[in-house]
Amino acid sequence: MSLPAPTPEARAVVTGASSGIGEALAAELAARGHNLILVARRKEVMDGLAARLTDEFGVLVEVRGVDLADRDARTMLVDELSGRTVSILCNNAGIATFGPVAQLDPGYERAQVELNAVAVHDLTLAVLPGMIARGTGGILITGSAAGNMPIPHNATYAATKAFANTFSESLRHELRGKGVHVTLLAPGPVRTEEPDPADASIVDRLVPDFFWISSEYTAKLSLDGLAGNKMRVVPGVLGKAMSTAGQYSPRAVVAPIVGTFYKKLGG
Repeated sequence: MSLPAPTPEARAVVTGASSGIGEALAAELAARGHNLILVARRKEVMDGLAARLTDEFGVLVEVRGVDLADRDARTMLVDELSGRTVSILCNNAGIATFGPVAQLDPGYERAQVELNAVAVHDLTLAVLPGMIARGTGGILITGSAAGNMPIPHNATYAATKAFANTFSESLRHELRGKGVHVTLLAPGPVRTEEPDPADASIVDRLVPDFFWISSEYTAKLSLDGLAGNKMRVVPGVLGKAMSTAGQYSPRAVVAPIVGTFYKKLGG
């Protein structure tokens, strides 16, 4: 069974839609004829994206400027989505921090847990009953290769992505035979544009160019995987290497190795 065909009343929901993978997912879904609900904090950016997608593909695009790390704001969206016909949910929004967790802002670390893990859970549970009742639907959850292993100096992010990874793959088995696809996207580094060497981040400087993949490629591969009901989509050489290392290497060995690299990011 493939993904639900676009219909006038159905919506594909994309979180984190103002940039990166989320923006690319929105464009790929629009190209496939799906009407959209875009969710992110930066409403003005999504308004421009919505106008462009409508002009180019003739789809209807609704915009919700919501901080998904804010429980009160998120609850309003959850209530809305539970009453809408959501054919596809792309749980993509996420943030990351680097450095010793004891030295990081506790409030921001808590927001990271809310956004990367709790919001994924809330939005999935909002749309899932309707999908099951209709016997069709697709849920794409953006986890990470980082969620397969302990990562010192990236502890909160790795832990939240471990939740996303495990939740996605557990849910997939629960929904077997119900017509609802669940696919985990676990990429390595994704680049939206070529960085200016003068302004390149430490991540851009430390990760060689051949390890990076484009957001457009990632979006297409992800939605093709979701349509085929693949359990996990891991684009990119580094993503595949991290997934393999995290799944098959002793954690006591992996942690100090990757921790050394991520310590540089925290610096």
